[in-house]
Amino acid sequence: MQNIEFIIDHHLKEMTEHRTDTLSVACYETTIVQNVHGHIPLHWHDELQFVAVLQGTALFHINDQKIILSKGDGIFINSGIMHMAEDHGVSENCIYLCLNLSPHVIMPSDLYIKYVHPYVTATNLPFLYIERANAWGEQILDVIARIRKELVHQVPFYEVNVASAVLNMWKLLIMNGYSLEHDPSEMSRNNRMKDMLQWINLNYADEIKLEDIAKAGQLSRSETCRYFKQILKTTPMQYVIEYRIQRSIDLLQSSKRSVTEIAYEVGFNSTSYYINQFRKTMNSTPLRFRRELNKREKENNS
Repeated sequence: MQNIEFIIDHHLKEMTEHRTDTLSVACYETTIVQNVHGHIPLHWHDELQFVAVLQGTALFHINDQKIILSKGDGIFINSGIMHMAEDHGVSENCIYLCLNLSPHVIMPSDLYIKYVHPYVTATNLPFLYIERANAWGEQILDVIARIRKELVHQVPFYEVNVASAVLNMWKLLIMNGYSLEHDPSEMSRNNRMKDMLQWINLNYADEIKLEDIAKAGQLSRSETCRYFKQILKTTPMQYVIEYRIQRSIDLLQSSKRSVTEIAYEVGFNSTSYYINQFRKTMNSTPLRFRRELNKREKENNS
């Protein structure tokens, strides 16, 4: 089952628990546009993520890079890495398998230190593109599909089969010969970015100035703008607007508050400005968007 609306905390950390009753592993078939926001919002999680595209094309934003994935492509996203995804192109909706697993489920602790921890903490491995054209890439993509079937059907001893498949997949990944780096300055950059985003997410309902965001990251105003441009491809204040829009969507769905009440609750000081920004971001007005959400919910419950 797809997680249509997952919970993200003030650190942008996804709070969904990705596991079965006995394994810290989960695999979903995800249709991007079915998410309540129309895309997969910016977030991160402790789990490792493997993606295999089944249909259409997706644009992934991972740290400061954009990666286009088409049917048959895959990607590995490392633990703690900020990412988001949206449909790319208009031909058909993108659907992909999303396999999330705890790094600690891969192998026992004595082997984890040698064969997992260095890769999870590497600063030059935020993601790895997985091509079916490569033998190792094809095998990893096939393993993802096999794990999905095991988790769906849950035949006797399926947990053993999943654990074995995860270990084999990880072996294929690290045998690809990736040279690892552990750069303290890069770690600091990522942490500063998370600190600034956390501050915005905690204070979005209040008046926010660029100086406030810069202070949260212990940076100058110009450095703050450069961080946002490099990593998120936007300005700090535009991110604030987009985050307020996201929070307003939650209220449009979960409450009966008026559009004006919601606008002021999420930090806008003008209803008309909120509606205008909402239309730019969502290609809809707040009221029309709420009606569509209610219609979709009724269809899902019928």
